[in-house]
Amino acid sequence: MTVEAHFGRDLALYTGARLALVAVVTAVLVLVKIPLLVGLAVAVVVAFPLSLVLFKGLNQRVTAGMAERGAERARLRAELRGDKES
Repeated sequence: MTVEAHFGRDLALYTGARLALVAVVTAVLVLVKIPLLVGLAVAVVVAFPLSLVLFKGLNQRVTAGMAERGAERARLRAELRGDKES
């Protein structure tokens, strides 16, 4: 089974996990009496590098799926142009 087969699921899981991480960090900041908008802004900035560490495996699966889709798209474009495969 190819990486492409689970790309949609992995992308949805990764997106959901990152949004949940932003929500959790925002909630923690609001609980320590930081205003909601400030907490949300800080959470967005903090959640990006944190998600790369916490969700490393999922990130790698999404990246591999995107690379496979890009290669397939390039192959199809070459085929449409009439280029021979090398």
